[in-house]
Amino acid sequence: MTEGRADLPEWREPHALIETDALEACLDAPGLRIVDCTTWLKPAEPGDDAPYRVVPGRAEYEAAHIPGAVFLDIQGQISDPDTRLRFMAPDAGRFADAMGGLGIGDEARVVLYSASNIMWATRVWWMLRAFGCDRASVLDGGWEKWTAEGRPVSSVPGQYPPARFTAKPRPGQFVDSEYVLSRLGDAEAVMVNALAPEFHLGAGPSRYGRPGRIPGSVNVPAASLLDPSNGAFVSLDEAQRLHEDVGITPDRHVVAYCGGGISATVGLFLLHQLGYRDLTLYDGSMGEWAHDPDLPIETGPQSGGT
Repeated sequence: MTEGRADLPEWREPHALIETDALEACLDAPGLRIVDCTTWLKPAEPGDDAPYRVVPGRAEYEAAHIPGAVFLDIQGQISDPDTRLRFMAPDAGRFADAMGGLGIGDEARVVLYSASNIMWATRVWWMLRAFGCDRASVLDGGWEKWTAEGRPVSSVPGQYPPARFTAKPRPGQFVDSEYVLSRLGDAEAVMVNALAPEFHLGAGPSRYGRPGRIPGSVNVPAASLLDPSNGAFVSLDEAQRLHEDVGITPDRHVVAYCGGGISATVGLFLLHQLGYRDLTLYDGSMGEWAHDPDLPIETGPQSGGT
């Protein structure tokens, strides 16, 4: 299987990225498991305390998907059902059961893709790593790039034999608000907000609660890490520049967050590939932080202009 980008030999784990041509060439490879992770965020119903409605992309999957792919309902299958927050990581047993039910066993090679935004695929990639699986790849450009190139699609539901997935949780991949609070003001740590600049500044209303950001955060919007022409990742050189411009260097402990722990994984994916080793995700993100009046929040421009 040809993987990664030939022009980026410096990728730490080239197998974690797969191009559309490489995937098409190996659709029938034994042990390959292709997973459509598409999710849609719709406006919340009146009176709903949640910031948005989560709609799995199953209808779109049933209409057309990459041949052989199965569908993963991120909220319904691999999120904690016992919290008001959306998309919180579940316990190891729930995650392992969901993976095994999809046919993802301990030796499977997984390719993840999503429509609309690659962040759904990178979220599942991060979760697989958090539970000890390093055999997953993200399809660069996702569904839009695949279809724009005229590659094959199918409406026949994919199905793989049930398998055994052994979860081996890695400590520190997810942190909570108490942990984040404990690292505020720590020069060795940096909080990275993946939301758009206007939300980082708190310039208008926020669907998560109080406008603003975690104090001291820097801003690297997830959208800035993707090529607007095809939804693929920017080059590693560009990703490195965007992070270093706001002081995110490999010697610092990086705590990434966004609105619900999804778009922040785009930056985590690229930082991991750049060789950053001290990475974590604040899973509750602004959906938790902005909702809690006891947690500090910051608005407006930052000192130093970052």
